[in-house]
Amino acid sequence: MKLVIHPSVDDVRLERIREAAGEMVVVNAADSDSAAGEIIDATAFFGKITPELLSVAGQLEWVQAPTASLEHYVFDELVAHPCTLTNMRGLYYDVIADHVMGYVLVFARNLHRYLRQQIDRRWAPVGGEEERSDFLSGPGWISGIDAGHLHLADCTMGVVGTGSIGAEICRRAASFGMKVLGVDPVATSVPGVVDEVWGVERVDELLEASDFVVIAAPHTPETEGWFGAERFAAMKDSAYFINIGRGAIVRLDALTEALEGGRLAGAALDVYEIEPLPADHPLWGMENVLLTPHIAAASPRISERHLETLLENVRCYVAGRDLVTVADKTRWF
Repeated sequence: MKLVIHPSVDDVRLERIREAAGEMVVVNAADSDSAAGEIIDATAFFGKITPELLSVAGQLEWVQAPTASLEHYVFDELVAHPCTLTNMRGLYYDVIADHVMGYVLVFARNLHRYLRQQIDRRWAPVGGEEERSDFLSGPGWISGIDAGHLHLADCTMGVVGTGSIGAEICRRAASFGMKVLGVDPVATSVPGVVDEVWGVERVDELLEASDFVVIAAPHTPETEGWFGAERFAAMKDSAYFINIGRGAIVRLDALTEALEGGRLAGAALDVYEIEPLPADHPLWGMENVLLTPHIAAASPRISERHLETLLENVRCYVAGRDLVTVADKTRWF
């Protein structure tokens, strides 16, 4: 058995990989020429496989992708090749779920508006009169403030895609007392939270019922451009839309039009159809929109989790056990 790594990894990671590999040969290829020479008799590969490298690989059994997403990784020859492909899914489930709940809390408590008012040194409770400090001065005024904020236990969250990330989002939302719905092409439940995850054919039913809609699906041939004008028209005017899945799933023009037309209460995006989002895009100027620069998965824990996933697959491969995180090359996840 032989594992080729390209691009090369640092010495610390290389040492840990070699420990996990035992007697398997591990080659840390410094450049593409070295990788092409070494992959000829390699049985395993970690890194960025290319059509050129794959064409000279005569014994390849397993390829480990360095990413969770595969839309920019797979190619026709790799799909047709008999090798097993594994990815890095499952690393970000809790981190991204925390990010989503951050968005939800911001919208529910109007923190996005209060932050802007703080910068302007302006006291203005949302839903109430400005410049009033006596919170007991009148039940009508108090009711106005109440109506301007959401009680999460009265809200429904719909999660589109209930894989490891989506399932954790469901669990986080349920812990806030929210009702949770989910659709997914594979998963049928989120144990302890969602007894029945619906098939994707019921997505419009989920949209119609949800106060918060979260996209946690991967970019696949089936999901590209999935959320356009028709999907947004199915949502409540009072609902908030959140995308931490993949930018290609959501048509930005359709989302922008829905927001400008008042057909959504707001939106929070971490991923975009175009990245970086152009500086002149209308979304930047919308008060009811939260934009973060593709950082929902950022955490000091991710690097170690990434390495541990690779090491576990190396151990499984050497021992002849089933690999973890096996991907469907035709479905990109």
